[in-house]
Amino acid sequence: MNPRTLVRLEGALVGAGATALYVLQGRSLLLFLALILAPDISMAGYLHSTRVGAASYNVVHTYLAPGLLAVIGVVAAMEIAVGAALVWTAHIGADRLFGFGLKYADREFGDTHIQQL
Repeated sequence: MNPRTLVRLEGALVGAGATALYVLQGRSLLLFLALILAPDISMAGYLHSTRVGAASYNVVHTYLAPGLLAVIGVVAAMEIAVGAALVWTAHIGADRLFGFGLKYADREFGDTHIQQL
């Protein structure tokens, strides 16, 4: 299996897992649907420049921030943080499944790290 396919399958697994955990915890599906596309607001950085757009998009589309939010939520017993982290993680997983990857500051929007695999 080629690396691009592996990254996409990995995204599917992460996205499905985060969604399943969210649902199994009895959280609001309406809230999930309302928030699932929220990370894409980061694309507004492209209105300024490709460099700013790529940076804002990448900060929001790596697993680092939702992972940190989840840890903080668990340690501080902040259920809302855990729920938000699960929705955010599901979003990133779905993006990877559909072939949307991290952006380069000096390339077209559609030229992502996944296309380089």
